[in-house]
Amino acid sequence: MQLTHRSKPKVLNVKAALSLATCALLGVNPVAAQGEGQSTEPWSFDTAVLFYSEADRVSALEAMVSATKEFDDQHFLNLKLTLDTLTGASANGAVAQPHAQTFTRPSGQGQYQITPGDTPLDDTFKDTRVQINGQWTQPLGQHLTGSVGGHLSKEFDYLSLGFNANVGYDFNQKNTTATLGFSHFKDTFSPIGGIPKPFASMGIGDSNAPNWDGDFAATRLTDQDDKNTTDILVGLTQVINRRMVTQFNYSYSVVDGYQTDPFKILSVVDGQGISQDLVYESRPDKRTKHSVFAQTKYHFGDSILDLSYRYMWDDWQIKSHTLDSRLRIKLDGGYTIEPHVRLYSQTAAQFYQPFLHQGQLMASFASADYRIGAMDTYTLGLKMGMRLKDGNKLAVRLEYYSQRPKDSGFTQPGALAEQDLYPGVDAVILQMSYSF
Repeated sequence: MQLTHRSKPKVLNVKAALSLATCALLGVNPVAAQGEGQSTEPWSFDTAVLFYSEADRVSALEAMVSATKEFDDQHFLNLKLTLDTLTGASANGAVAQPHAQTFTRPSGQGQYQITPGDTPLDDTFKDTRVQINGQWTQPLGQHLTGSVGGHLSKEFDYLSLGFNANVGYDFNQKNTTATLGFSHFKDTFSPIGGIPKPFASMGIGDSNAPNWDGDFAATRLTDQDDKNTTDILVGLTQVINRRMVTQFNYSYSVVDGYQTDPFKILSVVDGQGISQDLVYESRPDKRTKHSVFAQTKYHFGDSILDLSYRYMWDDWQIKSHTLDSRLRIKLDGGYTIEPHVRLYSQTAAQFYQPFLHQGQLMASFASADYRIGAMDTYTLGLKMGMRLKDGNKLAVRLEYYSQRPKDSGFTQPGALAEQDLYPGVDAVILQMSYSF
């Protein structure tokens, strides 16, 4: 009893400190914020820490805090801060070989070696990201609700700025809501070492040599490049009955600008499958995407089934299917469990190639990045939540993720026939969340 009694003031102090920090960020007096004509509802907070780890590859640690307050009747402000770090090794796009391989680091300073038969991984992958999002939502009329928001994300070599706006119209006795949304993002990419020229050969040599800097610079186009993304969403939400609600969305997205990954390369192999050259990849500077999304939530009494399906297609010839299901089961004592199953499948981009053949006519675009190749992924997880005596919520989620790239019909000549060109990726996801 004594321990429980002593823990409560600590939680309240944390919430008070976060409330003061949020008011300071907004430039608002915490007393005035609850003055005449305004809601006395306190700030509510959702916090989470997530750990993601791939076997022998990338690991990520992410922390998030989201603060929401109703300042007036149905006038809501949400602020969200996300911090994450990524470390580990990432596939650089080259194929495995029966002999050791040497690669130059993205900065042009230093090299790394890969042992025979291993998938080439660049172990310099490391980044830290800070992201801030803000959203204001309020009624615009008796049946109309509007929302506007802003986005800022900064990494060592990446800056993303964006805004969004959407409106929702309720009708049919508020059983139906039509939604129209718009967002625009401008991203600036300034990778270490600069933007490489498409299909330029990766230099392999002594970075201390007198002419090395000049030779490396000859493979670069510029220090940075931009891309713009515009999204439009049209949606409809329908209450079917007291137990069931459905949602249907269509989204249209146009990405214009630099979309090549400056850290990815391709192997150029001879008729025996032996690498003769390493060249930087090239992708189109425009991409148009479409997607349709359907979701149903059904209340069984003590359980809620959440089932959704998304189909996406684009002019890169990528088509994907996503089926996601969750079942939230209420238990005695304020506990809940939530099994989760997610299935995903995609086709390869039209310019995806795991390697290039020496002497072949070079296409305008080519990439060996498995992320735009054909693949299937599976996610299995379980979330357990509990409501504490003070009304706050605590939850833990553990999931297993498996990614299985697929052969899109490329013949593997000579030595490549004995190499695994489509290695799978397995990962574990652990998340802890606390709402108060």
